[in-house]
Amino acid sequence: MTNSPEETQALASRLAKQLQGGEVLAFTGGMGMGKTAFTRGLVIGLGAGDVAQSPTFALINEYTGRLTVEHFDMYRIETWDDLYSTGFFDYLGTGRVLVIEWSENIDGALPEETVYIHMSPGETQAQRRITIEGWKGEL
Repeated sequence: MTNSPEETQALASRLAKQLQGGEVLAFTGGMGMGKTAFTRGLVIGLGAGDVAQSPTFALINEYTGRLTVEHFDMYRIETWDDLYSTGFFDYLGTGRVLVIEWSENIDGALPEETVYIHMSPGETQAQRRITIEGWKGEL
């Protein structure tokens, strides 16, 4: 549970310090659950600065720090053709960290070793329940 966007970013920054490259991080959760805040913390933790923003219109943003992060927004992806048009498959196996918002839209295309980050509302407006599935490191 995090109590603010800053706490969400701090959690992501701790995870970032353990990334080796090649990880696929798949977010689930509704609008406003903190997916971009988590990504911002991840990117800051990798030394790329406070540059992360939602790739809603671009579909993909790239950030370079200790590792390169490809930040996908799959909100509007409805078909395999849509997914192919993003270039998603070209990034698998490149050693880049793939961060995928709205991963539920492409669940059948995600690799077996995907780390799922489930986000849902907490008891207050600022709280977020964050469950990380498939992560083998410490947080």
